[in-house]
Amino acid sequence: MERAAMRRPLLLILAAAVAVVVVRAEPQVPCYFVFGDSLVDNGNNNDIASLARANYPPYGIDFPGGATGRFSNGLTTVDAISRLLGFDDYIPAYAGASNDQLLTGVNFASAAAGIRDETGQQLGQRISFGGQLQNYQAAVQQLVGILGDEDSAASHLSRCIFTVGMGSNDYLNNYFMPAVYSTSQQYTPEQYADALAGQYAQQLRTLYSFGARKVALMGVGQVGCSPNELAQRSPDGATCAAEINGAIDIFNRRLVALVDQFNALPGAHFTYINAYGIFEDILRAPGSHGLTVTNRGCCGVGRNNGQVTCLPFQTPCANRNEYLFWDAFHPTEAANILVGRRAYSAALPSDVHPVDLRTLAQL
Repeated sequence: MERAAMRRPLLLILAAAVAVVVVRAEPQVPCYFVFGDSLVDNGNNNDIASLARANYPPYGIDFPGGATGRFSNGLTTVDAISRLLGFDDYIPAYAGASNDQLLTGVNFASAAAGIRDETGQQLGQRISFGGQLQNYQAAVQQLVGILGDEDSAASHLSRCIFTVGMGSNDYLNNYFMPAVYSTSQQYTPEQYADALAGQYAQQLRTLYSFGARKVALMGVGQVGCSPNELAQRSPDGATCAAEINGAIDIFNRRLVALVDQFNALPGAHFTYINAYGIFEDILRAPGSHGLTVTNRGCCGVGRNNGQVTCLPFQTPCANRNEYLFWDAFHPTEAANILVGRRAYSAALPSDVHPVDLRTLAQL
């Protein structure tokens, strides 16, 4: 009798342990949609006629799926964010997504894409932000069909998180490429930031019109500190290109104002993620973030490993977790995780305006 009584609590403990394994926490939001460029593209450019592709080794050397089209050795910032939001799987590329996957969100990002349609054209095909929005509108129509009516789709989408990271290529592969583009002759940096922000505002209004309510605008990072720009413009190979970073800083300030404008719309919860400031903070004390090399690509050719980006089957550096940059332009998984964490949960008040993604998910 006593032995049976002792056995009962033990069985209850075992049952509780099994229950813990079986019960799966729901994500903090039902869906996550991604728009952007090569910083977050995860395969949408794989099957188009583009030079901006990363579906070959050593890209993805540290990613479980290998070379998927991600421009990194492993995770991108949105992969890190999707995990922090509680999703079991990474958000799939729109190009290969099923109808069922549309319900939990897809990634529309395309390497070389910009706010301006002509941006990145020297690299071949890419899906500009305008094109990504067209794909999103088609996805919304499919969601209406899946969920039964427009009201159900609108209710569903209002609870999703959207991250939009555009603008890097409008500088890197447009304004600061005068041999190919005339924008730097047409506009001062202030005028160009105004023109870009004006077009971006119209595009974001389309996103809002098609159901997006919780939207995070990812600011443009310090492009002038990338190994490619250091190789081309830095006398000592370490000092960032002030002209480029200065122009980007002007644009980022416009984004903060855009967020404030959109938050005046009914039901809108827009926020700005200060990737530029987060990057600056990491560069100020890289060692405290576990990084030792900030001015060279882990994989690349020439000065700063940045004159030519990572080549197919090239042997990359071994200590990838100590590098800020994976190739001539793109951060390592280690850096992407740092940025993703701070976008999700701000480490400094300046990291976000007005809220981080963890707070946005709860609104």
